[in-house]
Amino acid sequence: MTSRLLGAVLALGLCGAAGGTLVAGLVMPFAGGAGLAARSAASTLTDLPAPLREEPLPEVTRLLDRNGHQIAQFYYQNRQSVPLSAVAPVMRQAIVAIEDARFYEHGGLDLKGTLRAFVTNTRAGGIRQGGSSISQQLVKNIMLTQAESEQERAQALVRSFRRKLDELRYALALERKYTKDQILERYLNIAYFGAGAFGVQAAAKRFFGVDAADLTLTQAATLAGAVRTPYDTDPSLGDERRDRLRARRDLVLGRMAELGVIGKDAARTAAAEPLALHLRPEPGGCAGSAHPFFCVYVEREVLTNPAFGYTRADRERRLQRGGLTIWTTIDPVAQRAAERAIAARVRPRDNQVASETMIEPGTGRIRAMAVSKRYGRNPHDRDLGPSTTYNLAADTAHGGGLGLQAGSTFKVFTLATALKQGMRFGDGFTIPGAYVPSYGYRDCSGRAVNDPNTVIHNAGGEGGGGPYSLEMGTWQSVNIFYMRLEREVGLCDVVQTAKSLGIRRADGAPLHEVPTFTLGANEMDPTTVAAAYAAFAARGRYCRPMAVTAVVERDGTHTEIPPACVTAIEPAVADAVSHVLTGVFTKGTMRGQSIGRPAAGKTGTNNGYTSAWFAGYTPGLAAAVSVGDIRGSYRYPLTGVTIGGRYYGAVQGASLPGPIWVDSMHAALRDTPAYGFVPPDMARFGGGFTPGLKEALEKQREKEKKKREAERGKHDDGDSASASEKDATDGAASGGEQESGSTRTTPLAGARTTPTAVRAAPAAPAAPPRRSTVVHPARNSPVATGAHSATRGTSPRAPLRRGPSGVPATTGRTGWASLARPRVAPPAAPPAVQRAKARRDAARHGAAERGTPKRGTAHHGTADHGTTERRAAVPPRTPRGRHSAVSHESTHPRTTHGAAHGAAHGAAHAAKHPARGRATRRAESPARHHPPAHRVRRHD
Repeated sequence: MTSRLLGAVLALGLCGAAGGTLVAGLVMPFAGGAGLAARSAASTLTDLPAPLREEPLPEVTRLLDRNGHQIAQFYYQNRQSVPLSAVAPVMRQAIVAIEDARFYEHGGLDLKGTLRAFVTNTRAGGIRQGGSSISQQLVKNIMLTQAESEQERAQALVRSFRRKLDELRYALALERKYTKDQILERYLNIAYFGAGAFGVQAAAKRFFGVDAADLTLTQAATLAGAVRTPYDTDPSLGDERRDRLRARRDLVLGRMAELGVIGKDAARTAAAEPLALHLRPEPGGCAGSAHPFFCVYVEREVLTNPAFGYTRADRERRLQRGGLTIWTTIDPVAQRAAERAIAARVRPRDNQVASETMIEPGTGRIRAMAVSKRYGRNPHDRDLGPSTTYNLAADTAHGGGLGLQAGSTFKVFTLATALKQGMRFGDGFTIPGAYVPSYGYRDCSGRAVNDPNTVIHNAGGEGGGGPYSLEMGTWQSVNIFYMRLEREVGLCDVVQTAKSLGIRRADGAPLHEVPTFTLGANEMDPTTVAAAYAAFAARGRYCRPMAVTAVVERDGTHTEIPPACVTAIEPAVADAVSHVLTGVFTKGTMRGQSIGRPAAGKTGTNNGYTSAWFAGYTPGLAAAVSVGDIRGSYRYPLTGVTIGGRYYGAVQGASLPGPIWVDSMHAALRDTPAYGFVPPDMARFGGGFTPGLKEALEKQREKEKKKREAERGKHDDGDSASASEKDATDGAASGGEQESGSTRTTPLAGARTTPTAVRAAPAAPAAPPRRSTVVHPARNSPVATGAHSATRGTSPRAPLRRGPSGVPATTGRTGWASLARPRVAPPAAPPAVQRAKARRDAARHGAAERGTPKRGTAHHGTADHGTTERRAAVPPRTPRGRHSAVSHESTHPRTTHGAAHGAAHGAAHAAKHPARGRATRRAESPARHHPPAHRVRRHD
């Protein structure tokens, strides 16, 4: 016997005499020794406690797309528990050989094995065999896993006689409760193998990229060798640790050969092989997701939804440890379409950022969520750069920023309110060249919120007024028309319509109920706006945006999550809104841009070009796109900028967000059938009249005719005497095309096209034929449009969109405003009704005397922007009790809005309006660099 072994035996004897070690204390009762110590130890081992309480092991939570493919995972410990039958037999043999060779022979305590391991390890000067049984190691791992704090973890790892004795007692209890195979299964699933892999399945995936059932002899020996010292043999930490792991693998192979589990030749052959690691990254959280911004939305939804736990801590524990399988709504086709459309026009390194969300009408399911930035931190943790950790397509509650003012996309809520209150297609009124919202505006608390210090202008601030119908005002996005319309229908009514469609500010604050509400004074996010527009596609059915459709628990329990929907708008009103908004593509600000199927939408460009939007929809999909500067949109307006390598003098809703929307929707819907919208109920909404509109349109046609003749004359004078008659014919044909509505590409819009008539005379555009038809895409049948439909109230319905309008058709013409409130008994009609009726009666009386038609429509366009200015005569002030909050502004990546107009825009405005130079200069002063949010106007 060597001196080292003799020293070990003497040490063991001394420890036993002192009662300081487990082995010596256990020998006495099993050898039949007498005395108090023996009786105490025997009592401790025979009076076993209840088996250790076993909490469910922390498991990986997986996020799946709508097709069942994993897009992200969350975990506290990277683990996926599997039954013993799903573990390769050679893996079971390897772990038993190196950790507890007599596992199937002893009853929880292997005294012989413990003494042998002690002697072997002492001779080797290190750990070569396990001294604890697999049952004891399982107990230790359970205690570690259930530790809630560092203190509890330290207690589970402390080296003391008492802890070892408790560990043994619980191990013996486990042996009574479970079979050997059940204990081995639990051990293989709880053990840590290194490199962030808990459990044999995660370790097999992490180390070799295979399932535990497919492990080879060499791979199994490698994993079995890692269990004893997982940190010292972690292969992800460098070559030195890989060498240690290989040495442990060879030790396992030798032990298996020694026990006769494998032959010696097989052990030598396996030991000669390299480790052959294929370390596969297993990132947790959204940073490693293929769709990180959508992943952030899902994560925040889980952490804030009480359905996943009573407290945030409970919800976080469930997400990180629960082993859930979460089915999400994302559609890879739509997501790819949105990402590519944005990447084609906006680069990650641009200071300007584009965001888009696509939502399925009728369910609220988010089909795509894309941002032009990459997800993550910038180098050196800089605020600006190609990456961001803010989900700029969503609100702050879902990891987003503070939002962008939504501009003229908000006009749709005023349009819906007017139609709901009884306005008809063709109804309208004459507007002035400038407008001051000095009276008639009250918020929903009844407080007057007029703004006598603000002057609203139309396109470019040129002050063009005149008669506008409902369609004209929408297609051309006329500011003054919609400010007047909002006053007529009631500011609070418009706000309530918006709220019913899910409109909430991106920062979670209450909506600003101010006169410019209809011009989009509130900061919004694309997800909220897309969901609101999706309600019109779903014929008034608003559905809360949803990202999760089902949750599967670790035990297989399956819970479906239904859409959260309400009927926010009458179906007939929603159909009428869609009818008007389709004209934005054919006669309005998006003229010349198409996705090849029926679509409706609205552009939005804010005052000073601080942000730009487009929101639109088909019957099957809705989307909203926003663009703004991440450094602060009011300090950095979208003028004179280069985005995606392309220069823009000014970014408008139709010049950048519009094309992104068109390309993404076209690709997302490429393989889906094209359906049309349900035609409007013309008995209810047809037959409107705008005083003076017919005369204005005739005057515009004459002006256009004279202009064409003048251009034709110049062309003829410039021809040589030998010009062919064909050339002259071609010139005439070209003039005819312009008359029918040809388009030209503007230098600011890139692919955007603008009607020629817009450039000629935006205040009094050319008129279309009085009666026009379009081919219904689903039935190939003519569907009459406009106020003079020949098929009023009898147009065929589109497929898959059948159903009653929900409101009986009206037979009498009682005035559009009066239909908003049921007339139970007179008191006097509301002022809006009286004014509308008086105006209509007077106009019709005059028209009858002149022999003019009583109905008219609008089919012309103007430039896609507008301006406002401060009145020089009235010093700027904020009346007591009025909203005076300054628009949010920050250079932090979390926000995409900032201060006021740029100096360049103010100078251009002053050049256009020398008579109002004083007001312009005041707008450019430093005091104006932080205007109240409700005084920021859109340019659409």
